[in-house]
Amino acid sequence: MINPGEIISYLQMCAEEKVNLQRGMNFRLHGGFSIILMSLRPGAPYTDLIEDNGRILIYEGHDSPRTKGGPDPKTIDQPRETPNGSLTQNGLFKEAALKYKTGSSPPELVKVYEKIRSGIWTYNGIFRLIDTWNEVTNARQVFKFKLEIADEIKQATMKQQPLDHTRLIPTQVKLKVWKRDKGRCVKCGSNKNLEFDHIIPYTKGGSSLVPENIQILCADCNLAKGNKIE
Repeated sequence: MINPGEIISYLQMCAEEKVNLQRGMNFRLHGGFSIILMSLRPGAPYTDLIEDNGRILIYEGHDSPRTKGGPDPKTIDQPRETPNGSLTQNGLFKEAALKYKTGSSPPELVKVYEKIRSGIWTYNGIFRLIDTWNEVTNARQVFKFKLEIADEIKQATMKQQPLDHTRLIPTQVKLKVWKRDKGRCVKCGSNKNLEFDHIIPYTKGGSSLVPENIQILCADCNLAKGNKIE
């Protein structure tokens, strides 16, 4: 099991989900959780946002596939349906969000993975899909999805780690911490089973928004630290 905040490779992510993840939106893989892949890096193809100190994720829907001789997908509306009339991933996620908003079903549970640099990903945990809307961006319609962190679910599925370690950390902070800590545990120097850790826990006033409060620990050192301030 991969814990929220854990730093992993693409192959580890695919092994965890038991599927070769090729697309960014994956509705109810294997009939279970939905999965989205996000990126806040400069030049990322979609505009994803983190709000409310890591509690809220605004995720942008995906474009039509590029076709030979067809229009640039960035110049046309993001599709709700495929040419044969079935729902796209945008459509499936939108339908689930609307069902929640109308009270006809519980919120869709979505596992979120984030690409922080080439070959390096982090698991951000489980989120609830709670809202959806369309926006006009560069003269075309795009889908927007609002997800909120599902604290109690993540707490129940973690390996005895405190809730503070699950707080979503902005990408630019992760990148600065990765470079500063040289991709190794600051306690023992290991480069295996790494996780982002809050030095001062979130519940004790620590911030997710500054690299000074984030460090890299291996899973063993992180578990030993727990919720203590060192």
